[in-house]
Amino acid sequence: METTQQMKALDERYFMPAFSRELALVKGEGSKVWDAEGTEYIDCVAGIAVCSTGHCHPAVVKAICDQAHKLIHCSNLYYVPHQGDLAKKLVEVTGMHKAFFSNSGAEATDGALKLARVRTGKKKFVAFTHGFHGRTVGSLSVTHKPAIREPFEPLGMVKTFVEYGDVDGLRKAVDSDTAGVLVEPIQGEAGVIIPPDSFIEGIREVCDKTGALMIVDEVQTGMGRTGKWLAMQHTKVSPDIVTLAKGIASGFPMGALVAREGLEFRKSEHGSTFAGGPLACAAALATIGVIEMVLPDVARKGELFRKGLAKHNPRVRGLMIGMTIGDKCPEIQKKCAEQGVLVNCAADGNLRLVPPLTISDAEIDRVVKVINGALG
Repeated sequence: METTQQMKALDERYFMPAFSRELALVKGEGSKVWDAEGTEYIDCVAGIAVCSTGHCHPAVVKAICDQAHKLIHCSNLYYVPHQGDLAKKLVEVTGMHKAFFSNSGAEATDGALKLARVRTGKKKFVAFTHGFHGRTVGSLSVTHKPAIREPFEPLGMVKTFVEYGDVDGLRKAVDSDTAGVLVEPIQGEAGVIIPPDSFIEGIREVCDKTGALMIVDEVQTGMGRTGKWLAMQHTKVSPDIVTLAKGIASGFPMGALVAREGLEFRKSEHGSTFAGGPLACAAALATIGVIEMVLPDVARKGELFRKGLAKHNPRVRGLMIGMTIGDKCPEIQKKCAEQGVLVNCAADGNLRLVPPLTISDAEIDRVVKVINGALG
């Protein structure tokens, strides 16, 4: 097996330097990972909220391997194994009407933007400050962070950014030409920012009055992360379109959008060679089966984090935890890694934890002790 230094040398020579990284993770099981030198960590990054069922869950591994022995790819020119079953399951757990698959969250965002434009006949969008929706040309257009968006402008999307949480500002920004309002029910990349329900309800009200579609980005918050299948299910609001990815297939590249009745792509309006392939759908179905078993316990586990980290005023919704610690965040992240716990710094000095939904109470206790120790 390659050492970390060997992997680093190859990376520096042959891979474009788009990422900042130090560890080389080579093995995972449950909530734990091991680096190339054999050091063990409790993983509270989980592929950035991706490994919802933990690393290499036996049910997911079996589903992928079983399908790989039968058919790896056939394209959407034909009916795809597991695709209809998965669409049915997603519709059932989300309360929406129909689904469409993609290979990532960014592609799901692109699909949602296209669907909103083609069904409303309008071209304008409103999104929110500090929101993150992806890095493709379409999804980056509605992603706020100037440092990652502005170097690539113009991006071809007519959009307005409104302060997250500002319903009055939203009312001024949305008009009869607005196709959709795109929002994260909890801002993940911004550091787990949880708005009041009144903000989400205000968006629904504005959309109803103007005819704009309410598009909810549940790429990070969906698939049980907050203790319900969707973070929106903590409110009384029903969106028009929801995007999903990350935790949907336990690490196999997969995304989806689900939409209410009356919103769907017609023939030739959208497509993808790889999206919703046999392996991805098999992995997603197995993932949903595991989440169904652990979902009732997610809120309780979140409360263990809340109580254990109480002196640092954590923001907690299920197993999505954020703490504002400022400029020392990178230092704390490093200290935690040295003590065998992986966490990461989101924007603006916010420490973020998004561990597997299968994390044990003992592992939570260990994580809490390490973070408290790192923060002094």
